[in-house]
Amino acid sequence: MWVVATAGHVDHGKSTLVRALTGMEPDRWAEERRRGMTIDLGFAWTSLPSGGTVAFVDVPGHERFVPNMLAGVGPVPAALVVVAADEGWMPQSAEHLAALDALGVSYGLLAVTRADLADPGPATARAGKEISATSLGAVEAVAVSAVTGAGLPELRAALDRLAARQPAPAPAAPVRLWVDRSFTIRGSGTVVTGTLGAGRLRVGDELELAGTGEPVRVRGLQSLGVARSEVTAVARVAVNLRGTARDRLTRGDALLSPDRFHRTDVVDVRVAGDPAADLPATLTLHVGSAAVPARVRPLGPDTVRLRLARALPLLVGDRALLRDPGRHHVAGGVTVLDVAPPPLARRGAAAARATVLAGLDGRPDLAGELRRRRLARAVELTRMGVPVDARPVAGDWLADPEHWRQLAARLVDEVARHAREHPLEPGAPVETLRQRLALPDRALVEALVRPPLRVHGGRVTATSGDALPAPVARAVQRIRDEYGDRPFRAPEADHLADLGLGPREIGAAVRAGALLRLAENVVLLPDAANDAVRVLAGLPQPFTLSAARQALDTTRRVAVPLLELLDRRGLTRRLPDDARVVVTAAR
Repeated sequence: MWVVATAGHVDHGKSTLVRALTGMEPDRWAEERRRGMTIDLGFAWTSLPSGGTVAFVDVPGHERFVPNMLAGVGPVPAALVVVAADEGWMPQSAEHLAALDALGVSYGLLAVTRADLADPGPATARAGKEISATSLGAVEAVAVSAVTGAGLPELRAALDRLAARQPAPAPAAPVRLWVDRSFTIRGSGTVVTGTLGAGRLRVGDELELAGTGEPVRVRGLQSLGVARSEVTAVARVAVNLRGTARDRLTRGDALLSPDRFHRTDVVDVRVAGDPAADLPATLTLHVGSAAVPARVRPLGPDTVRLRLARALPLLVGDRALLRDPGRHHVAGGVTVLDVAPPPLARRGAAAARATVLAGLDGRPDLAGELRRRRLARAVELTRMGVPVDARPVAGDWLADPEHWRQLAARLVDEVARHAREHPLEPGAPVETLRQRLALPDRALVEALVRPPLRVHGGRVTATSGDALPAPVARAVQRIRDEYGDRPFRAPEADHLADLGLGPREIGAAVRAGALLRLAENVVLLPDAANDAVRVLAGLPQPFTLSAARQALDTTRRVAVPLLELLDRRGLTRRLPDDARVVVTAAR
């Protein structure tokens, strides 16, 4: 199946032509049939000579119902422009064509109706000239009469040729089904309809409501009036939702694949149409089936920032249009450049942003996004519509390579700076480094660590950074001088204090390997443990605490924690009677 929307001036025979092609009545409301004028969207379908199926979204032509027309055209990839031979090109012909051009619709046909009432040549020539100047380009034209049937076979064949030119659908793409109708069926509940432009829907699928992000489940599916277990794009589809009230969904809402779209109320866009500086402060943004008021802030000659009245599920590269409803004027087509733009808080920020936007074309580009954002989560880029094919640097964080190299260099500098400012601390806390580097996640700090840096206990330090502050180094040397010939004697607490060795200084010396801590305020020179094993190995085995204390020429204050340290290291083993044996000689 493929889907085409009609377009054209009121009373030029769009619905009559759809009725003649399909045998179905596109006007759904009694009021429409009474007045003989389409007010809302209509839907019909038919088979083509090739065996394929075309579904029509029939739109109203009156200027009062242009928002309804745009809701039908927005999600549809092709258009059937209808012009009456007896009236020719008219104001709504021009506005509808401007809307198609603004939305970037590039596939279409021209049907010149009422060919039985007037020569279709002049209308065909004028309409062809107008259409060729838009995104549709040169289109095939067919003169028809819905009354006599003349030209209908040729139009069917032309529709077949147009269908063959359509790009292949993307069934693996995420679903974004813009809702154009919402109603209830007794015994079934809420049903919404829309044009499925990409992706695949299955009964049982879980989707998200674009407005709230809440989950909903597909209870049933129909396409062209037939119940189906699965529908693949491109297709008209009706979705029965389980346990969802009708008032939760209206035209302009959307059903989304979970976690695949970025809902945003601020976007930077390029406008093709009126100059950015001439745009009113408030316009209506039409995208998909949605129509949302937007405040306009010009940035560059053709770029603006839009602040939307409600968040929409937009992607980089989306096409939309800006319309001034008061003047019935299409202000321009919109290409979405950034769905998560930075704030413009500083003087000159708008001008700088305009320079950045001038280099964007609306095509999703991972390398470019990373250059601009420096760091971004893969899931967030995916939600923006940016394909992700790079390896994360940490978790699901991606980084611009040059920015990552600069961060690594800055990390080395910050670790060194912290060591100078806090010489007795065992390295720089990861959280401190995260703040200094302005990183959003501690995992990024740890991922930046490379030799000679290392991470231990939530701190980053240099493996070669064992040098002690000069006062601590002098105090340690005093201990070596005083206790070098009696290595198993420990300075008393008051002597350590006299030497300037408080808890922090002792901790720094222990981390640097300059002292061995046995207990609080009990420290020996660093080789004391290995030397003690060699002495104890010369005792008759097993040996007692008293024998060890005498052999080591030390006090119980030192001997008890020293022997416990040797036990923990597996150099001695404590026996049930509290005696010990040397297990292995120290090297």
